[in-house]
Amino acid sequence: MFLPATRTETIARLRDQIARITHGDGGASRAVRTIPFGIPALDQSLRPSGGLLLGCLHEVAGAGPDTEHGAAAALFLGGVLARLEGPVLWVVERQDLFAPGLACAGLHPARLVFAEAGKDVLAAMEEGLAHSGLTAVVGEYAGRLSLVASRRLQLAAEQSGVMAALLRRSRIFNDPALAAPSAAVTRWRIAALPSDPPLPHAPAVPGLGRALWRLELTHRRGGEPGSWIVEACDATGRLALVAGVAHGSATETGRAA
Repeated sequence: MFLPATRTETIARLRDQIARITHGDGGASRAVRTIPFGIPALDQSLRPSGGLLLGCLHEVAGAGPDTEHGAAAALFLGGVLARLEGPVLWVVERQDLFAPGLACAGLHPARLVFAEAGKDVLAAMEEGLAHSGLTAVVGEYAGRLSLVASRRLQLAAEQSGVMAALLRRSRIFNDPALAAPSAAVTRWRIAALPSDPPLPHAPAVPGLGRALWRLELTHRRGGEPGSWIVEACDATGRLALVAGVAHGSATETGRAA
């Protein structure tokens, strides 16, 4: 049985779209580009890409209210982008982003283009994603994100190859808006933990060591979630993995190169 040419072309286009949706790589003709963490445990959890895919939408949120965990989420995202080159469009609802803090995670303010968009963050992100000269587009968003809106951002990222990142903000614990369905390829929750004591002979004096985070991969398209305790991003955006925290101490098991 032979299919008309028009039907054959339609089926071919559908197969191509399904491949893009399944692999999230922006199409079969575009080489897969990733941001590896340089930590085997994290990168293996993101196989086959071995890192965060560019040309896709990723969501990052604090594990609780902004006042306690929001800075950790922003610094995690800043550290990821610090390992790329080129300009980053950072869209905010209001002027409360502390750029020197991102510099501590390796993302220099000179690379940032800020846009205060109020309630139009998603529209500004979509506009930014149309410009392939950008490395990434970040949007800080506190509202409820519909599946349609997230899908629009995912498609825009696929078409341009620019990474899209939504920094979800909330004022409450267990915000149900953060659990709503999304087209994001990965979704992360970052929790700030007490720092280690820096001196072995003073185990009762915590809080002076390098900051610790609980890094949770709550959703990965086609993969499994995971959770790790890490040392916060250093000045180059690198994380260090620790085995766990017990009795005020942490045993390091790996460090990003």
